[in-house]
Amino acid sequence: MLRATLKSLLARKLRLILSGLAVVLGVMFVSGSFVVTDTLNRTFDSIFADAFSGTDVSVSAKPKVAVSEMDGEEVATPFPAATVDKIKNLPGVRSATGRVDADGARVIGSDGKVLTSQGPPRLGGNWTGADDPMELREGRGPTADNEIAVNANTAKLAGYRIGDQVPVLTLAPKKTFTLVGIWGYDGGRDSIGGVQEVAFTTPVAQKLMLNSPGSFSSVVVQAADGISPEALRDRVAAALGADYQVKTGKQLADESSSSIKEGLSFFNQILLGFAGVALFVGIFLILNTFSIIVAQRTKELALLRAMGASRRQVIGSVLVEAVAIGLVAAVLGLAAGVGAGGGLAALFGSFADVDLAPIGVPPAAIISAFVVGLVVTVVAAVLPALRASRIAPIAAMQEVSIPDRPLTKLSVSGGLVLSAGAAALGVGLFADAGDATLWLILGGVLVSFIGVALLTPLISKPVIGLLGRLFSWSLPGRLGRLNSGRNPRRTAITAAALMIGIALVTGVTVIMDSAKSSLKAEASSILKAEIMISGDQNGPRPPTYDPAVIERTKAIPGVRAAAGFYQDLVMADGKREYASATDDFQGLTEAYRTTGSAAALTGLGPDQIAIGQANADEHGWTTGSRVTIQASRGEPHTYTIVAVYPDDALPGNLFLPSQAIKDFGISQPIFGFVRLDDGVAVSAVLPQVKALLADSPEVAATDSATFVNDQAAQFDQIITMIQILLGLAILIAVLGVVNTLALSVLERTRELGLLRAVGLGRAQTMRMITVEAVVISVFGALLGVAVGAGMGAAVTRALKDDGITQIVLPWDRMATYLVLAAIVGVVAAVVPAIRAARLNVLGAIAHD
Repeated sequence: MLRATLKSLLARKLRLILSGLAVVLGVMFVSGSFVVTDTLNRTFDSIFADAFSGTDVSVSAKPKVAVSEMDGEEVATPFPAATVDKIKNLPGVRSATGRVDADGARVIGSDGKVLTSQGPPRLGGNWTGADDPMELREGRGPTADNEIAVNANTAKLAGYRIGDQVPVLTLAPKKTFTLVGIWGYDGGRDSIGGVQEVAFTTPVAQKLMLNSPGSFSSVVVQAADGISPEALRDRVAAALGADYQVKTGKQLADESSSSIKEGLSFFNQILLGFAGVALFVGIFLILNTFSIIVAQRTKELALLRAMGASRRQVIGSVLVEAVAIGLVAAVLGLAAGVGAGGGLAALFGSFADVDLAPIGVPPAAIISAFVVGLVVTVVAAVLPALRASRIAPIAAMQEVSIPDRPLTKLSVSGGLVLSAGAAALGVGLFADAGDATLWLILGGVLVSFIGVALLTPLISKPVIGLLGRLFSWSLPGRLGRLNSGRNPRRTAITAAALMIGIALVTGVTVIMDSAKSSLKAEASSILKAEIMISGDQNGPRPPTYDPAVIERTKAIPGVRAAAGFYQDLVMADGKREYASATDDFQGLTEAYRTTGSAAALTGLGPDQIAIGQANADEHGWTTGSRVTIQASRGEPHTYTIVAVYPDDALPGNLFLPSQAIKDFGISQPIFGFVRLDDGVAVSAVLPQVKALLADSPEVAATDSATFVNDQAAQFDQIITMIQILLGLAILIAVLGVVNTLALSVLERTRELGLLRAVGLGRAQTMRMITVEAVVISVFGALLGVAVGAGMGAAVTRALKDDGITQIVLPWDRMATYLVLAAIVGVVAAVVPAIRAARLNVLGAIAHD
């Protein structure tokens, strides 16, 4: 039996390729996910090892607000120069260098635009000399307050050379410096990990990057001969006490890399989730393929039964074929995954401007490739194998295949499965299931898809009959319509694969469009300022502008009120919160058109705060409660709550007085609200506000409608990203249509020969196959659009309390999906149709 199975498999190489293609693509996604994350992990290991290679021990003050790499930007706590002197005098210390290092030095390029960053920081610090691994390539280090040096990466990106005037944004508004030096790193590197770096003199760096003259953010300590970094670390830590963090260079490298890996792990889980969807779709394709294969081998399997093969041997024969296909697909999928993972890593490297580590294949990629390839293929082959075992020996003497069984049991099973999935989804969406909520929703979606797939054969016949009538105006169209509906199970499985991909895309589109519409509606009703000052955040720091712009804006004729908006991550009674502040509280309430009790607030005293209602309810705070707040800088301060306002009354849920702004991590405004006098046109004032922002190129002034649309446009980017990631699942579904048609043509070789013999031309044969493909594809897309819209609407309804109050059905995109499905059908039919048209008529009639 084993020899017979392997010979049968090798005799039908096309069938082998078509059967394994879906598994190859699914395995590629899974193994590629591990390859890209492994490559990026080793890349960041190398980057941070290089960054701290010259550090034996590093000393920094404990941050006022601790923040992980993935949660936001941690603001360094400055400490006095006396600390550096204290460290220098400790035994075992060869040298101790006070450093200023902080993110937020944004160079304005020669084109007048701020250099952006998609990940690496934009560091500003003090020049301490070109020590290893630094190499001074041109010029010298800065010695005057109006001089800077930059790394070669920054110089290239900005288009500057020695002697040029370079504008730089820091904690202070734009200042212009003379470029006197450019440095790189050993090995010909222009930067470490794509970081942009600017070096000032020490006093200027302390003022512009720390806002604390005479202070440092860290100390780099070198150990004397004969003392280990660990021993020196312990000695320095004992001398400085608990207010300082003392770590070896290796510790810093490991911790920094670990924090990045946490985010990459989440990224990997997302990729694996989409890979799971692709494999789920692939199961339908493989199931259909093996079903057709079993139908084609009915006579062959019956002969084996007649010659004495048992049912178990027949099942084994089909499963051996599945294992062989799974193994081949796993190998090819792993190879494709290595290529795809390497390509994705290279894309990330160019996007983030980092030098990638060599592409590697981790054990997880190899193991997952073979486990997934084998398991998915064998699971999908089980049902066809069981069906093959039921073929009676007498079928060897019949000229027709075994007829399909009734759909009653399948439909009842589908109804029960769909009900179970809908129940789980309902509990997850509308009930309080605690930690199990996410799993209930995901499980409910998965089980619901299976239920719909089981019900698809019942639905397919009437719907396909109706769709097919669109093409029944010709004989090929009528034949194609009849062919697409002749085997409901096969048609349903093919359509179900396409249904899943389109349902997920449609569901996500419904949710995102609903969220986008709800956001725009809410923002339009709340945001009453006619002009907004804001920018696009392209790094950990939000864009900022000169606070003086607000005062100048107030002086423009026609401006009724203007206020700057500041924000910081603080500790409020020991819990991290985003706190807001404004330079003019009364101006903010007027520009924002605040109503209700909050409108009566004309300002906050130095010891007063105002709290949003939801935030107050969460903490149990009321008017009169005292709250201790630690901002990113300064010392803890205890405030008294003087007002609790509705959440939509102000653009923030915890407002501090303007006196607190000096202790914020960023002491410049990130937004601006401008209200005009009644009857004053926005077009008359907006150009004047824009002119005031000439020295703040990170931000721009827009009318409020444009601002709302720009914020809502972020949802379109999410939809596009999800469509790309789900594209593989849809591609597999398209291959399923191709596969089904190709194998169906092989199965119907004799029938096609007879049709050609009675007068059906080649072009008519091709049109018949094309109609069959288009009807199946449109049916799958129609089902996907309906299921996706329903699930998307259900999820949106469940998120009503979270601010998504509108349900939007994207009719234009859903219509586009249907049109694309028809095009997919035409494309999918090309190869099978050509093959059918080229059949030798006499050979096809004689085909057995």
